[in-house]
Amino acid sequence: MNSFFPFIAAVLQSASYTLDKTILSVKKVSFKTYLGVSFPLLFIADLIIFTLFGLKITPELFAGNLGWLMGASIILAIGSNFIFYFALEEDTLGEIETFSLLAPIPTIIFSSLVFPDERNTTIIVLALIASFAVALTHVENYRLNIKKRTLIMLGWFFLAIPFSAGISKVLLEVWNPITLELVKDGIMAAVLGGIFFKEAKKVSKESFPLFLATNGISAIAWILYFTSFQKFGIVYTALLFSIQPSLTYLSSVIFLKEKLRLKRVAAFAVVLAAAVAAQILKPLY
Repeated sequence: MNSFFPFIAAVLQSASYTLDKTILSVKKVSFKTYLGVSFPLLFIADLIIFTLFGLKITPELFAGNLGWLMGASIILAIGSNFIFYFALEEDTLGEIETFSLLAPIPTIIFSSLVFPDERNTTIIVLALIASFAVALTHVENYRLNIKKRTLIMLGWFFLAIPFSAGISKVLLEVWNPITLELVKDGIMAAVLGGIFFKEAKKVSKESFPLFLATNGISAIAWILYFTSFQKFGIVYTALLFSIQPSLTYLSSVIFLKEKLRLKRVAAFAVVLAAAVAAQILKPLY
């Protein structure tokens, strides 16, 4: 059952992102307001889970290099969230999530080069096949069609996300995934909540339940994601979790009435096939 954690996390996170886009577009909430409200709520959700499992935060968790690695992880996480929601405010959810399918590729390649236990030819080949299928869906008349903010997000994914994944792998050798998320989200809540405190006051009573729902779901999703990181490694988790943008795209078409593009559905089918193949072949590697 644990090997399905990335799939479960993908389903939950796709629901969360669909709610996010509803908040940003349908409810007309700015990404600054979103960041100012969401991370304090995400921290509260983490704290409830942390309390239920009876976990503790000890000084040993910050010993040696772990302290500055945690600091680097938080800085990268703040940057990732800021850039993602900055892009999501301008672009459609379907577009954002289609490009998000490319994010695991540099992460998988980086991890396989840096960590000997992550080197797996089967998974790398499956990931590359999936990434090329997605890239082809955005080539129109031999040119890549992409909005400016989304291009910035894609550049960040390629440069920063692999390092973030590597840092998380090292931290999870000592940290519990729930404790890791609690501390990261707590500091991000303090930083982003402080920066966008005035913006957070603009949240309406109608949109606040959506904030509660999306952050509760997201907290569980990321804990399952990092639990899989800890148990099965970056490469396996990243490929299986890559189904998440596909689910989000389909939900954006169904619930947000975004345009359905058949060639992207075909690309998503390739990604799904790669993820299923990884699950079937897992006992062999």
